[in-house]
Amino acid sequence: MPPSLRAGTDSPARLAPVPRSRPLSDDLFSLVRRILLATLGLQVVLAASLTLVDSYRRRNKKPKPFPATSPTTVTVGDGEVTTYTYGQDLYDDMLAAIAGARRQILLETYIWKGDEVGERFKRAITEAAERGVDVYVIYDAFANLVVDPRFKRFADSVKVLPYPVYNAGWRFFDLRRYGRDHRKILVVDDEVGFVGGYNIGAAYATEWRDTHCRVTGPGVWDLKRAFADFWNLHRRKRFRASERPLLLETSSMWESRIRVHRNVPRLWMFPIRSMYLEAINRATDNIWLTHAYFIPDQDFVDSLCGAAQRGVDVRLLLPRKSNHIVADWISRGYFSEMLEAGVRIFRFRDAMVHAKTATIDGSWSTIGTANVDRLSMQGNYEINLEMIDTGMAEAMERIYATDLSNCAELTRDEWESRDVYRRFTEAVLRPLRPLL
Repeated sequence: MPPSLRAGTDSPARLAPVPRSRPLSDDLFSLVRRILLATLGLQVVLAASLTLVDSYRRRNKKPKPFPATSPTTVTVGDGEVTTYTYGQDLYDDMLAAIAGARRQILLETYIWKGDEVGERFKRAITEAAERGVDVYVIYDAFANLVVDPRFKRFADSVKVLPYPVYNAGWRFFDLRRYGRDHRKILVVDDEVGFVGGYNIGAAYATEWRDTHCRVTGPGVWDLKRAFADFWNLHRRKRFRASERPLLLETSSMWESRIRVHRNVPRLWMFPIRSMYLEAINRATDNIWLTHAYFIPDQDFVDSLCGAAQRGVDVRLLLPRKSNHIVADWISRGYFSEMLEAGVRIFRFRDAMVHAKTATIDGSWSTIGTANVDRLSMQGNYEINLEMIDTGMAEAMERIYATDLSNCAELTRDEWESRDVYRRFTEAVLRPLRPLL
């Protein structure tokens, strides 16, 4: 009987299939994929856990007072610059400028809370519009998702451009269209301009330590240009094609001691990072930085470390605990390298320091909206003033000295003695650096 026939039957025998060996490359790919997914899952869970725990700990905590300098005015070129480190002082002067407006108000902000302070600003610009002042408002819709929709309804006399939550349309892969509008600008009558880190809200008035400035003279014109360029670039989605763009009626004069730098992702322009690196690399005496969120790229870290190693007094002032706990943990991943190079790190106690400032060598200073992180340096719409003036640098150094009185310095020994849990958390979150 042929072997293909079973005993006692005329049907052919079924042969068992020969198992195929799986290529080694497939097994390796599967293993790598599982490791990557597990790592990503661990990062997400850890980040969410840190955020929830931090949010729980902050509940019912009363803010503590912190030292602040009074508004200080310095003559810079053909104008003046006034610095603010306490929100209520700033808001009083901003509202006074709005109340005195005769022709035009340009207001742009990232966050605009619908609380009593937010209502004061809304009422002030509405009253100005009702008396015939041209009022233009820009706010970031994503940053204000949690704000009551009723607050975001303005009188018809106020021209409002909510920068959309999603701005890419069908251009899903066009990274130029994903930046948020993180700027904070107020320009009144071409005569006075305000710019800096302060958003609009009650908590920022008394509980947060931030830095803003008031500008008069030719520097105001560049602030108006910054607002008008953004408005005209994005107005088409909000207004009819027949609506006229915001026209510029400002002088083309340059203020040699004040320069306005704008990050414009739509045009792939990011000059603020270059501004910082150039100033840091030229430093010979001191580099004093204050930042809310510090997640730099390696080139930025190398510049700071290189300056410290050549004898420059490099100081970095950060919040001891910011309002974004994950950003804090990621930022700490750079501490070892910087402390070893001689960079001094100071942490602000008991309050959130939200400032984005620096002063170098007693002559160079910057105040603005850009943090030293990827989102600000290579992602969002940002604006910074660069001021080359000894009087301004002296004022910024006094502010820095006041802030240091409320700081604790992080020593190298203290940092190296941190526990295993902290080291593990820093290592797990490190891959998230490019995203923040």
